[in-house]
Amino acid sequence: MPGLLRAQKATFLTVQELKRVYVAKRREIRHRLAEFAKVGRTGSSETLFEELTFCIFTAGASARMGLRSVESVRPVLMSGTVLDIQRALTGRHRFPNNRGAYVYETREYLRQHCGLRLQEALRDLTLADERRDFLAANRSVRGIGYKEASHFLRNIGYRGYAILDKHVLTRLAELEVIESSKPPSTKNGYLATEEKLKHFANSIGIDFDELDLLLWYTKTGEILK
Repeated sequence: MPGLLRAQKATFLTVQELKRVYVAKRREIRHRLAEFAKVGRTGSSETLFEELTFCIFTAGASARMGLRSVESVRPVLMSGTVLDIQRALTGRHRFPNNRGAYVYETREYLRQHCGLRLQEALRDLTLADERRDFLAANRSVRGIGYKEASHFLRNIGYRGYAILDKHVLTRLAELEVIESSKPPSTKNGYLATEEKLKHFANSIGIDFDELDLLLWYTKTGEILK
């Protein structure tokens, strides 16, 4: 599909081109969102913690690096020492020591706080903002800001959270939804940009959660997680 390929590689995308790509990829995007929802419904405590670990690994790195890193630490993820996790990450992640420590410390906190039953802990938080703050504003959950907290919640089936990474922010700036592609540095800044994305989604008739994945796809050519 040559036209679609050009849209993916373009440095600038019009709203009409965005809609055209959406029509072509809508089924795949919806399938991916359904997969996320299934993880949240049926995933074990270990599966959900692995998703959180993936999000810790993707902060300041690529999704592909995050996936490779999760594969490397999986044998020691739930019971290994901090050194076990760091060693498993060496050569697989840009920051093996920091990220390994973040994962270990977060695991031990969640084990004490909720027996690592993340699904139950999140379900007890009825407000979307509380749910995200439990991860992003909690000093005991290491390596997770508002972007990665949103990323994790989306990846386990929660809707209504924007993953404002560099690809999405660049697209939004190109489409003049926001003035700058600079990542928000505060909670209020993140929420303000997220709200602009919601308004944009409504204005062009594309579901908000689908649009977030769509914008990422138009920059990367992939629909990952």
